[in-house]
Amino acid sequence: MHVAFALFADAANLSQEGKLNILGVFDALQVAALPAVHPRAHLVVHLKGTHTDIGAHTVAFRWLSPSGQELWNSSGDLNVGAPPPGVAEMDLPLIAQLDLPMDAAGAYMMSIGIDGEHTIDVPLQVRTAAQMVPNGILS
Repeated sequence: MHVAFALFADAANLSQEGKLNILGVFDALQVAALPAVHPRAHLVVHLKGTHTDIGAHTVAFRWLSPSGQELWNSSGDLNVGAPPPGVAEMDLPLIAQLDLPMDAAGAYMMSIGIDGEHTIDVPLQVRTAAQMVPNGILS
């Protein structure tokens, strides 16, 4: 199993047909002041799997501050069923709705692991209004 992509978005869902819908992809946030919480962000992780991935897996998330401190972690089980006949590769989308705590400006990271192995990091840059100058360039 491998990660095709992982990102933060304002909203995401799966349609009745199984299509992944993603709205408002972002990799940076501006907040008025810190500490802050960005409510209801959607973390979208699009996994690809084959028949060798059938069975139970563990997916773990770690939210890391710019200093590398773990602000929270969570894990869950992913059960992969057999693909339909003739299907070689399966789409396995994961959508997690999260509140993202932020204690300082800088580069945050959502670290994702599958079955105890680090898989991918999803970066998120956080800045305050005080860091912005009138022309929109970071100071």
